Amino acid sequence: MSTRDIEKLPKSLDFSHHLSDIAKARAPSPLKTFYKYYGRPGLLALAGGIPHPDYFPFATLEATTLAIDTYSDTPGEPGSPSPLSWLWNLFSPPAKPRTTRITVPKYVSDPINDVNLATSLQYTMARGIVPLQEFLQDYSARFYKPGFSDFATLVHTGNTDAWSRVIYNLLNPGDSLLVEEWTYPGALSTALPVGVHAVAVPLDSMGMRPDALREILENWDETARGFKRPRLLYTVPIGQNPSGLTTAEARKRAIYEICVEFDIIIGEDDPYFILQEGEYEVPEVRVKRQKALVSKKMTEEDEIEEFIGTLEPSYLRYDYQGRVIRCDTFSKTIAPGSRVGWFTCNPLFAERFERAGEVSTQAPSGFAQSMITQLLVKTWGMGGYVRWLKGIRAEYTTRRDALIDAIVHEMDVELVRGEGILEGAMVFQGTVKDDEKGRMVEKSRKKIRVSFVPPTSGMFVWLRVDFTGLLPPIRAPDEEEKDANHETRFWIKLAESGLLILPGWVFRGEKDHPPSNPNVYGHYRVSFSDSTVCISLSGRRCLY
Repeated sequence: MSTRDIEKLPKSLDFSHHLSDIAKARAPSPLKTFYKYYGRPGLLALAGGIPHPDYFPFATLEATTLAIDTYSDTPGEPGSPSPLSWLWNLFSPPAKPRTTRITVPKYVSDPINDVNLATSLQYTMARGIVPLQEFLQDYSARFYKPGFSDFATLVHTGNTDAWSRVIYNLLNPGDSLLVEEWTYPGALSTALPVGVHAVAVPLDSMGMRPDALREILENWDETARGFKRPRLLYTVPIGQNPSGLTTAEARKRAIYEICVEFDIIIGEDDPYFILQEGEYEVPEVRVKRQKALVSKKMTEEDEIEEFIGTLEPSYLRYDYQGRVIRCDTFSKTIAPGSRVGWFTCNPLFAERFERAGEVSTQAPSGFAQSMITQLLVKTWGMGGYVRWLKGIRAEYTTRRDALIDAIVHEMDVELVRGEGILEGAMVFQGTVKDDEKGRMVEKSRKKIRVSFVPPTSGMFVWLRVDFTGLLPPIRAPDEEEKDANHETRFWIKLAESGLLILPGWVFRGEKDHPPSNPNVYGHYRVSFSDSTVCISLSGRRCLY
């Protein structure tokens, strides 16, 4: 998106009526207001009690980084480490990866535009170092193409910090928050202690249901509910955590227009945006597709745009008022321990989030900012970073495929039309196979046990286990009431057998109102991102 194209877009609306009492009361940090003068030529700075950079014990900061094409950009292509690489490495050492050495010096001739330790390790503004600010502004413009012209970006220390700032700056105790019926528990852990009420919106296979959202808002009864209608919606639209669902354009547009009608701010938490793996294909189809691939030469700019074109757009693309607060992070593309991410939102909210940062986390660690900026801006550039992202996406696609291949191999699977949260999707339903000697298992075990839809994005497969026909469990004397159900007991049995996944109750949007009866259906989030052991070998003993 060119500067000229951006200038043609409308400016954001005034959303100051959405600010919390804390946000309205917070003034700029008096100490931070002086920092805008630092760096001016000829300035004699005697105002701050800041340490002299000569006394920082770091002369340089150095790192050895992987090459941008370390991983193939094609899932499962020979040359990328396979899910069994851990086994081969037991018998022969792995090949030494190609690397690049990057260095951040303490002093440079242009301390504003070049990465240096004297600046990045010093007390500074909460908006981060300038080269990183500029990179993030360009990235958001190109990847998200916001529908309003005056969008702003601001660094934060990861999406947990970002969401905390959103809650404290937009909601007061007693306010309410719209969430998906299965949702990321960390978002609730931030909101609930503040006295914010969660209101769950039902899902289907395409994400949050617009009809259900409208019904909640149109029929809101403040007296019956005991609190006001929600003003903020929290959503993970790509690779939804925990369900793995992805919300596409038509659904996003519908939800956005409802939010316009009812004046709702959208909090878009999107850490899995790059991990859009696409539809699952059986191994035979994947092999044919790989053989049919034809490489083509493109300019770096064309490669960037082609990659962006493969991604489901952000809510920002459809936001012509500035009511979307997008939270991004480098946790899934660089490293979670870097604790660096950024907001993209209207300038009013960005300014309030910056004020909140000044008196809390301030800017992300200078070490992390230095390394990430030197890598992305000064070493890789946008084209190199996109090549890295393509490799990361391909790797997680291979992991996703390996897990689903293993489930399909271990169970008799058929495709059926989904219902409930799976409505509109083709669902994989699995039953227990006959044993290895060909003996039939008893009829009671032959019933459908596991259902799932292969995710097209993210890091998780959301399994539903059918407990229909089982009598409700009797609570044991030493058992907590919340654990006396089939979902939790089955999860405990899996964990004690050596397989740790997460049970559905962790992800309930409304803790006291489960989306389904845990004695009828158990839900489980299975991650394919972090296992270092071949999934089919480690998981087969506990799949049923």
